[in-house]
Amino acid sequence: MSATLEQLLQSGGNPVDMLRNSQLGAYVYPVVAPEFHNWRSEQWAWQHSAVLFDQSHHMVDLYIRGKDALRLISDTAINSTKNFRVNQAKQYVPTTPYGHVIGDGILFYLAEEEFVYVGRAPAANWLMFHGATGGYDVEIIKDDRSPSRPMGKPVRRISWRFQIQGPNAWAIIEKLNGGPVEQLKFFTMGEMTIAGRTVRTLRHGMSGAPGLEIWGSYEEQEEIRSAILEAGKEFGIVPCGSRAYPSNTLESGWIPSPLPAIYTGDKLRAYREWLGADSYEATGSIGGSFVSDRVEDYYLNPWELGYGPFVKFDHDFHGRAALEAIDPATQRRKVTLAWHPEDMAKIYASMFDPDGTPYKFFDLPLANYASSNYDAVTDASGRTIGLSMFTGYSFNEKTALSLATIDPSVEIGSEVLVTWGEPDGGSAKTTVEPHRQLQVRATVSPVPYSRVARETYQQGWRTGQPA
Repeated sequence: MSATLEQLLQSGGNPVDMLRNSQLGAYVYPVVAPEFHNWRSEQWAWQHSAVLFDQSHHMVDLYIRGKDALRLISDTAINSTKNFRVNQAKQYVPTTPYGHVIGDGILFYLAEEEFVYVGRAPAANWLMFHGATGGYDVEIIKDDRSPSRPMGKPVRRISWRFQIQGPNAWAIIEKLNGGPVEQLKFFTMGEMTIAGRTVRTLRHGMSGAPGLEIWGSYEEQEEIRSAILEAGKEFGIVPCGSRAYPSNTLESGWIPSPLPAIYTGDKLRAYREWLGADSYEATGSIGGSFVSDRVEDYYLNPWELGYGPFVKFDHDFHGRAALEAIDPATQRRKVTLAWHPEDMAKIYASMFDPDGTPYKFFDLPLANYASSNYDAVTDASGRTIGLSMFTGYSFNEKTALSLATIDPSVEIGSEVLVTWGEPDGGSAKTTVEPHRQLQVRATVSPVPYSRVARETYQQGWRTGQPA
């Protein structure tokens, strides 16, 4: 019998120490070339012309079929499925019995009794566990994300998945289709024609402007990609590499990777015994200046991550009782932090001091160096008022940004301090070099930070308004 996460935790001491010193390395967006032009031009394109995102490799695809498929989803999601219909998609957010977020992803309602979940591993694992142990009449097929390092071996998925985004996206879409394409409601699915092939579509807007997510059989991906890039030439389309791609969320406001809140609690023991010692949860890492001996201090509830509008008590689900006991008005809220340019200059200047220890390296355009990132946010008195959780740089805004969750009393426009770098010279993670910490000034700003996204994005979980 293979080892489990629970066995690993029982033999390894404090889970925080295990996660802070994980040897996994950086979270990789695999297979897709790092850059096609350069990451600055690729960021610029999603706000000013058009961009082609390739999402075919970095997410788990979980195909769920059967008469209990919708019930499985409803029982594990804070979201309501009351009005969920075929040809719609929905952000899927599961919580533990204690009310803490496990992860999230997108659920596509493909056909009667047929769904696909697309997203990171934690929510997929939760669905698979309950599908296997909860007495549901379902069939689940897991198409795992592509290997982080294929080492020259061929990579194959069931489906390719692209997005065409940016202010010129719709002109490209209609040129590809050979005629008008209806701009369906947000997160509604349809079909269009590309290179003589019919592909499925999802009305999306990842960069703030109207766009589509499209997908089809993996064997057709190069033909489809070539057709999109050819049609988009006159509209300035730019293929986006894996270096720029994850940084788009800094402008649009989604925190991708909170720590799955599953490492403690008797109600989750069976789940930890089901998860392998090679699972995402067992091999993942925590990075950043916020350090606590209690792994529970890294757990977050839906309101802290901006998912409050999703919580619906019109159905029973794991964690409902715990969430009903929470007063949303007292919870930390999601914001963007705009980092002070002079302090950013200090970080980079330290790299050129041959006699001093540099500050923690700030990689561009994405500075995260762990699976889950937790930097302490403090006020002028040194009181911890929140957590900075996803950090990088926007060439569009010419600003270093991070997505954070902070005390609700802190107003937009306030100045706070983000401690950049880990204490005591850094942990043993492979992504961490010897360094010293710096307190960086940051301005509390809206989510989304991008004016384009803030003014045009679908009202809902990114904007903090009711959907």
